[in-house]
This record gives sequence, C-alpha cells and structure tokens, in this order.
Amino acid sequence: MSNPSSGPGSLVTRRRFLHGSMVAVSGTLSAPYVMRRASAATTELTMLAWYGHAEPDIVAEFEEQHDVTVKPKYYSGGDNMLALIAQSPPGTYDLILSDAEYVQQLNAAGYVEELDPGDYPLDDYYPEFQQFPGHWKDGKLFSVMARFGFLGVAYNTEALTEEEARSYQVYWSPKLTGKLGHFDWHLPNLGQMSLHNGNHPPFDLDDAAWDTLRETTLTLRPQVGGFFDYGGTFASLQNGQMLAFCGIGDWITGVLQKEGAAVRTVVPEEGGLQWTESFSIGKGARHPELARQFIQYITSPEGQVKSANMAAYPALIPSQKGWELLNAETPEEAQRQGMVLGQRNVMDDIRDGRIHFRALPVQQTLEDWNDFWSDYKSG
Repeated sequence: MSNPSSGPGSLVTRRRFLHGSMVAVSGTLSAPYVMRRASAATTELTMLAWYGHAEPDIVAEFEEQHDVTVKPKYYSGGDNMLALIAQSPPGTYDLILSDAEYVQQLNAAGYVEELDPGDYPLDDYYPEFQQFPGHWKDGKLFSVMARFGFLGVAYNTEALTEEEARSYQVYWSPKLTGKLGHFDWHLPNLGQMSLHNGNHPPFDLDDAAWDTLRETTLTLRPQVGGFFDYGGTFASLQNGQMLAFCGIGDWITGVLQKEGAAVRTVVPEEGGLQWTESFSIGKGARHPELARQFIQYITSPEGQVKSANMAAYPALIPSQKGWELLNAETPEEAQRQGMVLGQRNVMDDIRDGRIHFRALPVQQTLEDWNDFWSDYKSG
C-alpha cells in the first residue's frame, strides 16, 4: 500500500484512501493481519493497533533502521481489541497499542509485559504524563503513552458558528435535526452527554446520575442522522451529510480540515474528553527487544513529530522535546493543534481542569453502558 500523503494528488487521494481503508479494515478483522506491502525483511514485528500506526509515514524509518517489517492487525474500539487478544495465542502480538483506559484490563488479564521505566524517555514528558493513570500498578510500568487528543463538538463551519459549537446544547439545535452523527462507540458519546449534565468526573456516576444520563441521551435521538464507523464519519462530514458529530475530535476533523473541508472541533465550555493511546509489549512477544526499540523510536522527539503529523489522524504528543522539534519542523501543524511554545496551548486546557480523561465506567459495568448504547441506536 503506498503512502496516502505523498504525490501530486495527495489531498484527494488521502481522502479516498482513508474512506476506503477504514471501511476495509472493519471488513477484514477476521483475517490474520492487514497487510500493507511486500518486504524482503526476514523479521516481522507484529502490532495490534488502531489504523495508521503501522503505515509507511510512521514506521518506514524504523523498518529501514532495523531491517524489519512491521506487520499490523488493525482494530476499531477497545472492546474489539480485547476480544482479538483473547482469541489469539500468547505471543501473537509483539506490540499492543491500546486506549489508556484499557491498560488496566490488559494487565489484569496478563496480556502485557512489565516495562522498565528507565528504557523510555519519560523525563522528556510533561509532568502530567510521566505517571499517567492506569499505566502503572504497584510502582510497575505496563504501558507508555505515545499520543493523545481532545474530544469535543465537531461541526461544519458553514452551518454553525464557533459560539454555537461551544456548548453541547448545540446538538439539540433545529439546524441539526437529522444532521447529527454519532461515532459508534459508547464511551466518547456518553462521556460527552455526562459532561453536558455537569458530571465531573464524567464516568463515575451514581444510580441517579446514570438514570439522568440515559434520559438526556434519549432526548437527543430525534436529532440523529446515523451511527458511523471510521469511514462513514469521514465521508459524512466531508460531503455535508452530517453537519455535526458527537464523540469525535480533531483526530478526524483535522485530516479533513487540512484538505480544505469546512469542519473543525472545539472544546465546549462544559469541558472535553481526552483520548490517550499507549504502547505495551505483548505477553510472550516473539521480538520483545525490537518491540522495546520501537517504543523508544516512537517516543523519541523524531518519532513524536511523526505521530503528531500522522497521515491517518493527527494527535497531540506528550513529549516536551517532541513539541520543540515539531515547532521547528512543522510550525503550522504545531499552531493548528495548539502545541505552541511560550503562549497559551493545549496544556493550559488540561491544567485549567477543562479536560477529563476518557475512562471506563466506575459504578456501572461496560456491559451496562454498551447495552444502553445498543438500545439507544435501535430506538
């Protein structure tokens, strides 16, 4: 598979590539791996990850340095990731990229190896990310944060003003009747509804707050024009089928925005959610040393710049040295994402308490949330 971000027709090509690839990924999960290209390398480093993390713009340099092919299996959603690992023999995946809220489950199930903190440049990270919740247990490290981003109100700038989008209340606007989309995953959507209801933290709800959350969400159902996977989310925002989206952020609108689409994401006054992606080494990995070296590579300043600029979907990065290099090499992307130096930036949103980590439900089970989401969709 060629790099979708290269060539004279890259903008149109990438959009078509993303839409086709995202749809294809959901249809090929039963295959052993999603293959990108042939390679003469004798060693294969296997990776379980969200789409994009093993594409050439991210891994080509590492592959060349180590004479290795990074062989990915792509998934969509944390529950799907856990199921894929449970169905696979130990050692199937050298590297596991997971959303941070699932690291504790990976560790509890014995799916990941303990890591040596001294192997990774954690001192380069902003203090908020050096002891990231859930990555450590009893003083032991099991996952290393690679990138993150914020979820807020994603909207068509020709249909809504920024002022309107600065509140989740916009989802109920008559302008959006039949034009509001959901990214089809309960955690980010119900998390946003919880913030709308004033719950801080948004995932630790008693019975009364959980009942209210479900009631609030059900009132939104007449606004909804569809529930979408990756490809559908990209396409429906790009072609104007949906004028706003619940449950996503710049990781999708950023790609479209860079291609000229009239879309963007803002963090509402009620607050936003932070998604976080982290790398672990799979239990019984066949190539643990190469896996360790890959995590070092992607958390180095150079690797962090690649991650921030990922063709599949952009992200914020936790490394201060990565920020410095990003501002030197691609200052326009640093500005666009708010990773600027010497002025207000995305770290201030975190420090001001406007951002809440996306998490698993505390007082309900994942099944409770998933069951309600299924009922909501069928309503």
